[in-house]
Amino acid sequence: MKKISIISINFNQPALTEDFLSSVATVCTYPNLEIIIVDNGSSTDPCPAWREKYPRIRFIRSEKNLGFAGGNNLAIREAKGEYLFLVNNDTEFSRGLIEKLADVLNQNPEVGIVSPKIRYFDKPDTIQYAGYTAMNYNTGRNKCIGQFEKDRGQYDHSKGPTAYIHGAAMMFRRELTEKAGLMNESFFLYYEEMDWCERIKRSGYQIWIEPQALIYHKESISVGHKSALKEYYMTRNRILFIRRNAPALSRIIFFFHFVFLVSPRNILSYIFQGRMDLLKAFRRGAADGIEAFGTTEY
Repeated sequence: MKKISIISINFNQPALTEDFLSSVATVCTYPNLEIIIVDNGSSTDPCPAWREKYPRIRFIRSEKNLGFAGGNNLAIREAKGEYLFLVNNDTEFSRGLIEKLADVLNQNPEVGIVSPKIRYFDKPDTIQYAGYTAMNYNTGRNKCIGQFEKDRGQYDHSKGPTAYIHGAAMMFRRELTEKAGLMNESFFLYYEEMDWCERIKRSGYQIWIEPQALIYHKESISVGHKSALKEYYMTRNRILFIRRNAPALSRIIFFFHFVFLVSPRNILSYIFQGRMDLLKAFRRGAADGIEAFGTTEY
């Protein structure tokens, strides 16, 4: 069996990370694993205590928060597995998860990266992710297939190509990083995995969903459902994603769509909601994204 590296990031959530490790230990029976936890600049370093409590797990400490891409990239460079499974620490495994994802890569050499079906942890019969539609580069929008639907097995036969993986759980071949590179760390949080998928596809690999593999996600524990942090990075990085990946004409259409439709709508919405924190975050994210839109820095 191929060696698989499970990689997860901790940031000021030691109890959540320990729950994650307990889930892996309870249901995962794949015999050739290594587990790597990156502490991404937490205010208190949990690694010394963890090394005593979990001697078979590798812990890497970064003194500063490198973001989602940076923290995962740090572990990817150190991992020994032929396949690598990047998975959020706010998830819990189901039985056979690793084997089912690995089988996709074993049996389909054209597949570079694969995600499982994801359900909400607090609503375990409800789908969060069963694939993504293609991106509309003119608007910077696409849809998460199956989201908020009750899981009645309606997507269980949809195994195969999808537009994007889900950043909460994604298994890929190590060789993919040699052709597509690592995730772009300038995103810091959100959209980095979608940007990575664009490069993966341009490198000749397919991106798949395996709905027979299942994971449960404790969504938005890290930053909150409607936090200023999330609003800033979602706004800025949506612009950066289009800047890096859309055709020239679509970039122009997107710019006018964002400035004259999206921005007024969002600003008015946050004013009416009394969410000045979100308004400020949106304006900062839009300003930083638009400033970078005409540069080559990203």
